[in-house]
Amino acid sequence: MKVIFATQNKGKSQEVKNLFEDTSIQIVSLSDLGNDIDIEETGTTLYENALIKAKAIYEIYKMPVISDDSGLEIELLNGRPGVYSARYAGENCSYEDNNKKVTEELRSFPHPHRAKFVSQALYYDGSEIISFVGELPGRMIDKPRGNFGFGYDPIFIPDGFANTLAELMLEEKNVISHRAKSFEQLKNKLVGRIGK
Repeated sequence: MKVIFATQNKGKSQEVKNLFEDTSIQIVSLSDLGNDIDIEETGTTLYENALIKAKAIYEIYKMPVISDDSGLEIELLNGRPGVYSARYAGENCSYEDNNKKVTEELRSFPHPHRAKFVSQALYYDGSEIISFVGELPGRMIDKPRGNFGFGYDPIFIPDGFANTLAELMLEEKNVISHRAKSFEQLKNKLVGRIGK
């Protein structure tokens, strides 16, 4: 079965393709299809944004779609950046801009800066919606470390680790990440229906 992953993010795309590689479900990203559509995420929750993306891509291709929205929720910032994680420092900002803004906002608070990554994975086939949430708890640090990963990975240390997500190899990250957890549940649900 071929399923479109509604993302332009190459890091996310590779992470999810790796998760599904031992199944009969073939994940095709928007960039694989040569589609650079930019879907406006107007939802106020991760679920709403994931559904907006899935429905928009389904309307174009009339094929099953998986999508996700994920965010970083920091306790001391009342759950921010949350649903605005990708554009926290403003529209068209860079990962570095976002990391700098978060670090500056946390500067006046004492450590530890507890946080969690949250991922909402969603499947849509034109009629049915299946969704799962995955979380990765940890803490924020002041200075970026590591060259792997993307987004807030260089300033986030998952619980039980000494390294940031950006210092972990993709294989390690895929085992523990919030996205891995939400998509693992989604994968199991889909595979359970169609067989491996």
